[in-house]
Amino acid sequence: MDDVVAAIADPVRRQILEVLRAGPLPARRIAERFPISRPAVSRHLRVLRESGLVRDTAEGRERVYRLDPSPLTEVKSWLAGFADSADVWNRRLDALETEVYRTRRDRRTAAAQDRAARDTATKGTATQGTAAHDRAAPGRAAPDRREKTA
Repeated sequence: MDDVVAAIADPVRRQILEVLRAGPLPARRIAERFPISRPAVSRHLRVLRESGLVRDTAEGRERVYRLDPSPLTEVKSWLAGFADSADVWNRRLDALETEVYRTRRDRRTAAAQDRAARDTATKGTATQGTAAHDRAAPGRAAPDRREKTA
């Protein structure tokens, strides 16, 4: 497994694996896809071959490379052990998100209730003030009328 992980650690080798996913290719056709020298691509192909991720066959004067993903099975199994812990963290983060939304909703509800209570209290005070004004108005209106008649 260490050889496989070391092989896929390099971005160029991962790109070569992606190219070969579409089907077998001769080494020269693989090398044409990369901005590095053909010997450098050949070295990357050798590492991939030694790790078992690619197989090569001689076809005429060319070496044709094919993807063999079977060595990735062991890596995939090893990584799957970490997926369980990722699921645990995902559930925990989902629960945290739910709690955050619940807290925000509760705060908005409490704020709305406070505003409604203040509005009700303000309306009650305003109503009382209006009634007091109405009671005082006739007393104030009379002197105004007297002044006009006098």
